[in-house]
Amino acid sequence: EREILVPIVHAMKNERRTFVGLLYAGIMFTKSGPKVLEFNARFGDPETQPLMVRWKSDIVPALLAAIDGKLEDTTIEWDPRSAVCVVLASGGYPGHYETGTEISGVDAVPDAAVFHAGTALRDGKLVTAGGRVLGVTALGDDLASARERAYAAAKKIEFRGAHFRTDIGAKALPR
Repeated sequence: EREILVPIVHAMKNERRTFVGLLYAGIMFTKSGPKVLEFNARFGDPETQPLMVRWKSDIVPALLAAIDGKLEDTTIEWDPRSAVCVVLASGGYPGHYETGTEISGVDAVPDAAVFHAGTALRDGKLVTAGGRVLGVTALGDDLASARERAYAAAKKIEFRGAHFRTDIGAKALPR
């Protein structure tokens, strides 16, 4: 926040480059400090998914207030719990991957939000249609429990070639 976000907002203001909307900052934390990977004028995917399950108030008034320049008059209510998102990817992703593979188990994860990214309905069946297929996001009282729930939910979903990273949130856990 101090090294990147506040300075970019001040720079835009100083250059009279008014920005209304969402500014997504893709930031990597390295041994030499935070590094900007990208800025986007959109929600980041899958980075936004944990925020969406924690956002308790209606998002529309906040977006309208941003348009009207009155965001400071808006109160956003957050769920205080931690959230973790695990992405299920197609076999071969990020390289060549198969599509059209039937997905099962999505309905078996009631304790998590499942965000569809690379999916489609074909002949009434849910199938893969991209590299990043699903984002499985779970809440927990702390990061460890949110992480445990997200991985437990992700393991209930199956499709040929399905895989996911096993290190999501690990660096943020207490040692």
